[in-house]
Amino acid sequence: MKYALRVTVFAVAATVSFPFLGPGSASAAPVASGPDGGVAGASWTAAEDGPQRYPNINIEWDVPITMSDGTVLKANVYRPADAAGHPVDTRTPVIVNITPYTKLVSNLADHAQSVPGLSDALLDLFRRTDLSGTPLSGITDLTKAFGGGELRNFSVDRQLIRSGYAQVVVDARGTGFSQGEWDMLRDREQQDSVEVIDWAAAQSWSDGKVGMNGLSYSAINQVQAAEKHPAALKAIFPVVPGSDLVQDVLDPGSGFGFNFIPLWLTAINATKWIPDVQSLVQGRFDTQWLNDRAASPLTYMDVLLNAYASVRMEDLDPRVRGMLTDFSAERQAWLGDPSRVSVPTFVVGGWHDLFTYSESKIYNEIPLPPGHKQLLMGNTYHLSSGNEYGGPGLPPRLDVLQRAWFDKWLKGIDNGVDGYGPVTLYNQGSGGWVTQSGFGTTAPATEASEYRRMYLSAIRSGTSNGLYDGSLTVEPDAEPTRLTVAPGLTTLCSNDAAQATAGVLAVLDGCAKDSRIAETNGLTFTSAPVAEETIISGPIAVRLNTIQDAADGYWTVTVNDVAPDGQSTVLSSGQLMASMREIDEAASARSANGDYTDPHPYNSLDRRRPTTPGEATTLDIALAGTQAVLRPGHRLRIDVFAGNFPKGLPITPMLVDTGLLPEHLRLDPDTPSFVNIPVRGNPGW
Repeated sequence: MKYALRVTVFAVAATVSFPFLGPGSASAAPVASGPDGGVAGASWTAAEDGPQRYPNINIEWDVPITMSDGTVLKANVYRPADAAGHPVDTRTPVIVNITPYTKLVSNLADHAQSVPGLSDALLDLFRRTDLSGTPLSGITDLTKAFGGGELRNFSVDRQLIRSGYAQVVVDARGTGFSQGEWDMLRDREQQDSVEVIDWAAAQSWSDGKVGMNGLSYSAINQVQAAEKHPAALKAIFPVVPGSDLVQDVLDPGSGFGFNFIPLWLTAINATKWIPDVQSLVQGRFDTQWLNDRAASPLTYMDVLLNAYASVRMEDLDPRVRGMLTDFSAERQAWLGDPSRVSVPTFVVGGWHDLFTYSESKIYNEIPLPPGHKQLLMGNTYHLSSGNEYGGPGLPPRLDVLQRAWFDKWLKGIDNGVDGYGPVTLYNQGSGGWVTQSGFGTTAPATEASEYRRMYLSAIRSGTSNGLYDGSLTVEPDAEPTRLTVAPGLTTLCSNDAAQATAGVLAVLDGCAKDSRIAETNGLTFTSAPVAEETIISGPIAVRLNTIQDAADGYWTVTVNDVAPDGQSTVLSSGQLMASMREIDEAASARSANGDYTDPHPYNSLDRRRPTTPGEATTLDIALAGTQAVLRPGHRLRIDVFAGNFPKGLPITPMLVDTGLLPEHLRLDPDTPSFVNIPVRGNPGW
């Protein structure tokens, strides 16, 4: 039956697909329905996978684009071509991708997908590889992502180009073959994005309409560019973008991103030194490129080293202080404002991505009607976007959605993609996809969650082998209790460790999908089993009444789904340094009950307030929005840890202030600790 169903889908696709039709077609738009898009989704797949208007592609390597300050960026320009390889005379829309990972890497990824016969077979193998049910099922997430269109979004989509688009892949300033000093998404680099868009629109082969694509860094700079309103930019398709970069990944809750940030800086600083070998051979090597690399050989690496080499706050490099102070120029540049975006935007994210905190917020804050903005959230990590797309009942592949999005907004093809979603989510716990009208703050009344307190209780639940096995209850304990948790290393085997490696460690199911090892050095608080299917949907906040034995403490909390067999799966997580507890009310949100749903810390050194040993300190910790189904018999759990290594490690002056001493959680009816959880359904508690 499964094979017959797939045959039927392709038969429908063949009858409704019109890949060559442009604006003005008399055909009615197909209707999108469900996570897979229904008939419309089948037509989008047929348009991407079927024969294209142009038979070939012409590539112009290392095209110089001069910025307003004289810095020269280098771009590869891909254009549709005739059978002889000559670029066509027709003006086309342009898709811009600006990358710090060098367009050389993009080119290699593109060519790996373009070997006749072999590449298609390999991609099909990736799609079919399935280790589900084995201890290495996480490998499936990575292989299916490669077959789910992610590589075409990261690098080059040749089918898209052959259909009548140009694509421009640009090395960001100070990376790849481009001149200058890497600006790491700050003001000068944001201005570069606008100027590249203007350049692309002005070329003789361009019709003046520009879209942007790419993932991660190349998704962030799309949102930044859209906020600046370049006239030619008509649509963006960011995959795993961030907007609040400090709270997302650099310094979330002031627990500095020790795992991801050094790996990321090393990758960019290493690849930016790869020279343009062809220009060397041809005697036209860019000496300014070499001078710029010599002037900034390891951009920001010295800043990172200073953050961990300095023992006292007063010894920190001013650049470190600038990164960790909210009113500095670099911090302001890293804080996006999606409310300024006015072009159609399709946000793709994941519940365990590096930028999960921002992704749904970007969608919610863009002031466009649903359909003109879209949100798709999978059960994915940073490297595995698209790992469960392209099958019956599943969302279309990323390259398919990208093509449909640009066809609609750059070519005016009425293909029904604006009727998709607008919010398409993977329900953690149920293994199924759903479409909704909104999420969190944009959810209509029929989809809205009810926030309720669940109190951390000292009553034993009998469900955990953690350091302390407490309960989640609807009422606080009548008598105060003090529990203690010490820093440890069990979080090396955790979902957060997998998240901080962009999903690489997610291949280890025993860590990424089960917290029981990590919980051996954590406090656990577990509810009674739910009586009926219960949906958790929206951002989550946890309040802890803490006591430190030192001038600071490092706290991490997770919200978990506990199965009847004891498996404890993280749904969302958050962390906070006790000294950085001051909340920015203007950037925070509360539920109708008055409790926080998104307590946004300032994360700013000028607002640091060391704790007084022995005195109670209230902490409000934000956890990224999520959606999950607790099935009957499953339980909700809150885990509490004194640290989060290797995902986070406070800068050395803060770490010294903790003394790595045990930390205490006071369960007091007068100042209770609780989770403000968004619930749909009747869990029975």
